[in-house]
Amino acid sequence: MHVCKLPEVIYATAIITEYNAEVLDMVKKTIHEINGKIRDGSVNVVTAEEMVDIVGELGAEGAAKEVDVVTTGTFGAMCSSGVWLNFGHSEPPIRISKMWLNDVEAYSGVAAVDAYIGATQQSQSKGMDYGGAHVIEDLVRGNSIDIHGISPGTDCYPRKVIDTTINIYDLNQAIMLNPRNSYQKYNAATNSTNHTLHTYMGALLPHNGNVTYSGAGVLSPMHNDPNYETIGTGTRIFLGGTQGYVVGEGTQHSPAAGFGTLMLKGDLKEMSPEYIRAATFKGYGSSLYVGMGIPIPVLNEDIAKATAVTDDDIVTNVLDYGIPSRDRPVLRTVTYGELRSGSIDINGKEVPTSPMSSFKKSREIANELKQWIRNGEFFVSMPVERLPRDTACNAMKQTNANPHVMDIMSSDVTTIREDAGFHDAAKVIMEKQFNHLPVVDSGNHLVGIVTAWDISKAVAKDEHNLVKDIMTRKVVTANPDEAVDVSAFKLDSNNVSALPVIDSNRHVVGIVTSDDISKLLARRH
Repeated sequence: MHVCKLPEVIYATAIITEYNAEVLDMVKKTIHEINGKIRDGSVNVVTAEEMVDIVGELGAEGAAKEVDVVTTGTFGAMCSSGVWLNFGHSEPPIRISKMWLNDVEAYSGVAAVDAYIGATQQSQSKGMDYGGAHVIEDLVRGNSIDIHGISPGTDCYPRKVIDTTINIYDLNQAIMLNPRNSYQKYNAATNSTNHTLHTYMGALLPHNGNVTYSGAGVLSPMHNDPNYETIGTGTRIFLGGTQGYVVGEGTQHSPAAGFGTLMLKGDLKEMSPEYIRAATFKGYGSSLYVGMGIPIPVLNEDIAKATAVTDDDIVTNVLDYGIPSRDRPVLRTVTYGELRSGSIDINGKEVPTSPMSSFKKSREIANELKQWIRNGEFFVSMPVERLPRDTACNAMKQTNANPHVMDIMSSDVTTIREDAGFHDAAKVIMEKQFNHLPVVDSGNHLVGIVTAWDISKAVAKDEHNLVKDIMTRKVVTANPDEAVDVSAFKLDSNNVSALPVIDSNRHVVGIVTSDDISKLLARRH
């Protein structure tokens, strides 16, 4: 039997002790210790923006020793937001089956006098100009809200209609519960088409005329804790100017692709209109700007290193919203540093960038949260359960066939040259018995469209001789692979009755009309 000599035992023990000390040294603090410092006023709190320089000067280990909490903040449009409301029982009681607040429908199919109002729900009378987000802001401001509720009536809930006016103080509960907020990152948006697009990313100018983006970059909550070590179910946060909580993962939580999301909860009665603002996006509708921030306790140097993320470290994609598809093409990758510079390069063209979120308000939130912690008004917490880190967001399962333009378009399409006389165009339209004639240049590229109505006006005015003088130059088009639903939307939103179908070279390969789509819809039913 081999017997280890005493000096060797002492040496081995020393090595193990030193190793354990290094391992233990990695965990600098506990939540209990940090909250103790908050309680006695000795806590060192900095914003994520300030942490960049601290880590740069002291290194991750030095910063972990010096800093206890890093605060973050973001203020942007968070469409997936809403509020649970409880109104109390009326006399006689009513079980509300449908309800409108300032003419905006709220979902009330959960109980007698509970309802959930979503930020993007539109007013029945004002349309896109007023929606659920505006109702929520009105409540936060203490404004009066008109309520109309209806019910079929039952033995225990005999009332069938109720009309009343309330404000937030009349409600038993007004609980903000946002299914999906604070994306880990957002894609940037641009538009390659020849007409302006109105989207939830704002107005996108034609021919990649601008790029819009969202997110707070260096202050972004989830980018400062990318592994979700301190952000999870139960984490205490700043929400709308008061304390709130992370309920868990948000809908469409997709960390595998870098798009983690959070479900958030807070008391609307305690929130401030400084951080809860309604907005209307032209052509899209209402959304709710929500101010939120998360304090990140610096428990070890790995967390310290993560909170030193910079705008130049955060990369996202610039997507072409001109392609009406779920899978929009990526034109390039870009950093938030580039986006915040004011312009980026797309295919050799300098394109201006503009934020859809407010970095100024994000900074205010990070600093206000910092002050709360310094004053002993806010204590940090660890999650009771960590967020999933390997899930992905799947596309909707579609069991019915999704027809494309190529399936219904007319391939037997006649075109006319732009330098032809309009009498020639009139002759073609009469012979072919159709109302729309695509106009092409010498290279057979689509440059316009002329209709029977255009020719009638030209004949009446007797002012022009050539097709190019009377044609419509801004042509709304379709492509063969486009979903018919997209083409139907284009026809309706542009108030036109036909779309030339073009390939990638702008050569006309067909035409689709409102009649073609009507016939398809008739077959569906």
